[in-house]
Amino acid sequence: MELALYREYRDVVRLFSYVVETERRFYLANAVDLQVRSAAGEVYFELRLTDAWVWDVYRSKRFVKSVRVVTFKDVNVEELAKNEIDL
Repeated sequence: MELALYREYRDVVRLFSYVVETERRFYLANAVDLQVRSAAGEVYFELRLTDAWVWDVYRSKRFVKSVRVVTFKDVNVEELAKNEIDL
């Protein structure tokens, strides 16, 4: 299953502009809005991704129109240059 997921990633990565990594998931997206929030003294991150692909072996549909992610851990967002994503 992991090999099939990697092959799918390899096939679709060229369609996306951003790589987003959270503590639980890995995403590809074409638009990313990252907001740092605070509530009750705790800092958290709210991400809104548009036209996304979710790295999750257990999802039946990995392409999603929009995703809202809330996380309390670090978030890594990288913009991909088109020449960086050739595998």
